[in-house]
Amino acid sequence: MAAHRSGPLKQQNKAHKGGRHRGRGSAQRDGKGRLAPKTLSKKVRKELSRVDQRHRASQLRKQKKEAVLAEKRQLGSKDGPPHQVLVVPLHNRISLPEAFRLLQDRDSGVVHLNELGSTHSFMLLCPRLKHRWFFTSARPGDLHTVLDMAKVADTILFLLDPLEGWDSTGNYCLSCLFAQGLPTYTLAVQGVSGLPLKKQIDARKKLSKAMEKRFPDDKLFLLDTQQEAGMLLRQLANQKQRHLAFRDRRAYLFAHAADFVPNEENNLVGTLKISGYVRGQTLNVNSLLHITGHGDFQMKQIDAPLDPFPLNPRIIKSQKDPGMEMEICAADAVADMEEDLKVLMKADPDRQESLQTEAIPDPMEGEQTWPTEEELSETNVKESSKVVKKVPKGTSSYQAEWILDEDGESGGGDDYDHTEHEDFMEEESQDESSEEEEEEEYETMTIGESVHDDLYDEKVDEEAEEKMLEKYKQERLEEMFPDEIDTPRDMAARIRFQKYRGLKSFRTSPWDPKENLPPDYARIFQFQNFTNTRKSIFKEIEEKEVEGAEVGWYVTLHISEVPVSVVEYFRQGAPLIAFSLLPHEQKMSVLNMVVRRDPGNIEPVKAKEELIFHCGFRRFRASPLFSQHTAADKHKFQRFLTADVALVVTVYAPITFPPASVLLFKQKSNGMHSLIATGHLLSVDPDRMVIKRVVLSGHPFKIFTKMAVVRYMFFSREDVLWFKPVELRTKWGRRGHIKEPLGTHGHMKCSFDGKLKSQDTVLMNLYKRVFPKWTYDPYVPEPVPWVKSEISSIVPEVGME
Repeated sequence: MAAHRSGPLKQQNKAHKGGRHRGRGSAQRDGKGRLAPKTLSKKVRKELSRVDQRHRASQLRKQKKEAVLAEKRQLGSKDGPPHQVLVVPLHNRISLPEAFRLLQDRDSGVVHLNELGSTHSFMLLCPRLKHRWFFTSARPGDLHTVLDMAKVADTILFLLDPLEGWDSTGNYCLSCLFAQGLPTYTLAVQGVSGLPLKKQIDARKKLSKAMEKRFPDDKLFLLDTQQEAGMLLRQLANQKQRHLAFRDRRAYLFAHAADFVPNEENNLVGTLKISGYVRGQTLNVNSLLHITGHGDFQMKQIDAPLDPFPLNPRIIKSQKDPGMEMEICAADAVADMEEDLKVLMKADPDRQESLQTEAIPDPMEGEQTWPTEEELSETNVKESSKVVKKVPKGTSSYQAEWILDEDGESGGGDDYDHTEHEDFMEEESQDESSEEEEEEEYETMTIGESVHDDLYDEKVDEEAEEKMLEKYKQERLEEMFPDEIDTPRDMAARIRFQKYRGLKSFRTSPWDPKENLPPDYARIFQFQNFTNTRKSIFKEIEEKEVEGAEVGWYVTLHISEVPVSVVEYFRQGAPLIAFSLLPHEQKMSVLNMVVRRDPGNIEPVKAKEELIFHCGFRRFRASPLFSQHTAADKHKFQRFLTADVALVVTVYAPITFPPASVLLFKQKSNGMHSLIATGHLLSVDPDRMVIKRVVLSGHPFKIFTKMAVVRYMFFSREDVLWFKPVELRTKWGRRGHIKEPLGTHGHMKCSFDGKLKSQDTVLMNLYKRVFPKWTYDPYVPEPVPWVKSEISSIVPEVGME
């Protein structure tokens, strides 16, 4: 009898360790000097005792407190820039000259008036408080001026009415300022002392109730007497500063004076000299400068003249009489500026940033061997010639191509013209839902003879009303039947939708972001890793010391190749504001911004309409795309800016590093700008795919168990065969596919995963990638100032039908 032998697949159990645990010495011997990965990479953290932890926390608190105090002391001091205060009256009953008269307290300091056009400003030097202020003003109706000056103001002083607080114009201005980002602000009420004593308490109660929405926890200051103005000045000087992220990492300057030197060759272009105080960061002459509303420019040099508004004027003792002293005022300082002019820095051509905004496409990139004329002529001859062959019955034309003749050559005939797809190309900007309709004739009738109605009709633009009505209809149809369009009957569906494709799953199906890019993508710049680039630039700003004009210095910038319209704009009284650009911020790319529609706007906004953007410190016009804000790699295109949902706006624009606030305006037919949406900058990413969906619908004609005959989705047999691989779905959740066409009129037999209902609708989803239009324009025309009647007309009266 043979003994049993276990095979190679016998189960091998682990040996029992006998209940003894390995000691530290045996583990080290077995490891042979190897260390765990965590031990190598983990930083050694020193465990602090409870006393040391408290001491460390107190040191951190002390450092933060000292940093806040140092920042507060520097602003408005002799070594720092003047404390810039923007005064905004929020009601038309507020007297701005009266408020300025109270703030110009000559007993406490020296006042220097400066009046340019419609912008009133003055410098207040107060040696007693060791502080200096620069007060400017802007009316809420002048929206661009308010927003631009709020970008550089240290504090905004809102003047409220004692009875109503703010009117509709002021409320609209507050909405825009809150969306852009408010710096430090203070609230003051003017005119309370003019009310009867009994009404003052009621007025304060009503005003505090009205402020609960906009300013819930802020204190009100009175501005009716010199004493109250002094208390307000102390509040402005000692208030904690709030930071705006987009300006803290850039140097910026508000122009106090400007001069223009035209070029010898062209008088329309020249060198612009602007003088002001450097704020934010150190200003380097080799960096680029962006003048808000006018574009990007290069600097030639930076001069350091005398400060025209010193907090402690220089005192010169007379040589003849030592007891006689003379103060040098601001006017004398300006007069001596030419003598004491000091060139701080000159631009280095090798280190200066380039003004190149677009990439130069390489025509030889992706080169393919192009056939010669002889090869093309031979191909045409082959295509035009038809060869007659003897083939077996039932052989298709494709199979006949591979059957050799007696001479050993195959034929070249083909009964299907493939060039049909290539000759007809659809324009990208064409809207799928628009069709040409015949104009209907309408008969106009005069119903009433009221003079008031006639005057009202004169102000109505009938053409604009018809366009707006058509937009409302399209928006309503888009809400009821999202992405559904009718299959054209005058054109083959396989040609009309030749740029579209079907997807098994919109979320998981692959789509190459580098596929079929438009020619405009050859003009833009793209980062290999935008997040890392942004982090490295911000880290360099914090750690690296930059040579240039320090914060608080009064400098004169020489800006080259500036149009003469910029200085004319300044001489008309508009503010001139300059921001230094970070590396790469002059280059064009694709910006993505997350926005939400403003509740005050009810007009439909269609994709690819021209809008006005306020993005950080920039202002420009562009035609954006709207898409869903999701975490997937593909994002569905939205035809309209929907309410109550955050959407992503995609547009061609210069690179801007977030964070930055975004405001979208639309120019009305009367020249005014209405606020459309607000949000923030998301990323700079040309690879973010915006996918447009088109839904074709059909109706069940005959329904069997799991089969159905569908019609009205296509109208030719060739279209059914072309779209046969695309999956079908229904509004009631069924899924299926096309089995075969029936007849020649577009009927098709379809199979589904369940029985269809007679009231169900069969749908087919087709997708294509869309890109924004290149309509970037840095010049934005000045809007017509808002008035109360126009603000109230933003929300029209809607009657019941």
